[in-house]
Amino acid sequence: MGPGDRLVTDAVRRCGPWPAVLAVTAVAGAAGELAVPFLVGRTLDLLLARSPAAATALALCAGVVAVVVLCESLGGWARGASSAYAAARLRLGLLRHVLGVGRAATRRFPEGDLVTRAGLNAEEAGRAPETVTGALALLVPTVGALVALTLIHPLLTVTLAAGIVVIVFVLRAFLRVTTVISGGYQEVQGEIAARLVDALDGARTIAAAGTADQEARRVLAPLPRLRAHGMALWRANASAGVRSGLMIPLLEVAVLAAGGLMLAAGRLTVGDLYAAARYAALGAALSTSLGYVGGLARARAAAARVADVLTLPPVRHGSRALPPGPGTVEFRDVAADGLTVGDLTIPGGTVTAVVGRSGSGKSLLAALAGRLADPERGDVLLDGVPLRELTRDGLRSAIGYAFERPVLVGDTVGEVIGAVPGSPAGREAALAARADGFVRRLPAGYDTPLAETPMSGGERQRLGLARAFARGDRLLVLDDATSSLDTVTEREVSRALTGDPRGRTRLITAHRLATAARADQVVWLEEGRVRAAGPHDVLWRDPAYRAVFQEARP
Repeated sequence: MGPGDRLVTDAVRRCGPWPAVLAVTAVAGAAGELAVPFLVGRTLDLLLARSPAAATALALCAGVVAVVVLCESLGGWARGASSAYAAARLRLGLLRHVLGVGRAATRRFPEGDLVTRAGLNAEEAGRAPETVTGALALLVPTVGALVALTLIHPLLTVTLAAGIVVIVFVLRAFLRVTTVISGGYQEVQGEIAARLVDALDGARTIAAAGTADQEARRVLAPLPRLRAHGMALWRANASAGVRSGLMIPLLEVAVLAAGGLMLAAGRLTVGDLYAAARYAALGAALSTSLGYVGGLARARAAAARVADVLTLPPVRHGSRALPPGPGTVEFRDVAADGLTVGDLTIPGGTVTAVVGRSGSGKSLLAALAGRLADPERGDVLLDGVPLRELTRDGLRSAIGYAFERPVLVGDTVGEVIGAVPGSPAGREAALAARADGFVRRLPAGYDTPLAETPMSGGERQRLGLARAFARGDRLLVLDDATSSLDTVTEREVSRALTGDPRGRTRLITAHRLATAARADQVVWLEEGRVRAAGPHDVLWRDPAYRAVFQEARP
């Protein structure tokens, strides 16, 4: 059993009460369907014999039919509820896992593909309880029909069983083929979604360059493969449908022929023959499970894609707490993803600027310092404790992180900062990030809903900075987090960072000369290595260092 099949099984087992409701309604409905032919046949014999009990039998038939209709209605409602429950559970689990994995998830899977797996694929996999329960429910009338025909005459049972074996082989082959085709179809869907997300992310650049037509062709280039998979799926359904559909009339004819000979020989009554014909139809109804089998195939393929993401190892956290300390960061023989840091110390309470040309590894070094990425070799320590050994809460409360394009999470502006609106900590963080002024001009200040707050790129960055200031107790990591600020605001924020009253350690990836000049220490990266580390004015004597900023003088 592969990861996808295990996920399907888990979705069925852990789907709340709905599988039980589906099972009860399916069994009760199937039992009712099994009883109807017998009751109708019995009623027919009583009517032909003009027995007084015919009226009672007729009423019983009507009651059983009503039970079957009620079970069908309840089953339809339970199928929708079970699918929604299972899909929601899968989406939530997938989202938590992706957030727990961090950078590794987006490095392995494009963002658009992740959205497809969490959306369409999770929904398809969420239909597993419905399809599995529905397919198994069809076994009840099949088995019941075999038992009932055995009670009528064993020869009729042999006739029906031979046809059911053929149907099972057809369904098995259909499940195997459709699972493969559905997987290919869903894979192409994810590829198109990934290209579309990339295009939307660069929509302004595409519009400015006038390349919209070329980009549309690039996004839709996989459509022929999607069509090929869709046509293959249609052909598989049509072929299996024809083969299994032919079995119902063939089995009915075979059972009626055998039953007719027995009726002529006086070994069956007219009611028995009618019941045998109906049981033959019920037994052959297994062939109508093609829709359920197709749904199960799509669920298996979708579950395999969801399971691919869930197999990514999440970030593990330790159980240690930070001892008292100034926030000293140590890199010990660290290397990761093409970046070699080696041994490097960032003294507690100081400002360190990380500079270098594009692609030199600045963002990766910042990610290692904040444990958004783990080194392939060596350890990163905060006040003598390896970051891997800290608890999740201890790590995130100790380190505040701000990005170039921050994602603002929260219902209100105050919640984005992460402090109680109006609290001293939240106000202090907003003031340090120079966000308090524009926030107070909003209609409801810090209580303004985020969805009703139009912001420029610089204002978003200031809120991201305020969030970092409010949360980082010992270390602030700013990954190009002031790039969208105007010169005056950037200078004010830099002053706030330089003169942080809480004495936290500050690590800043810098592109501006002024930021490096105000830092206590500069770490100069070149071609994935630390070329030098020291005061800015000392490094400035090196022409190669000056060339990083492309300026003639400091």
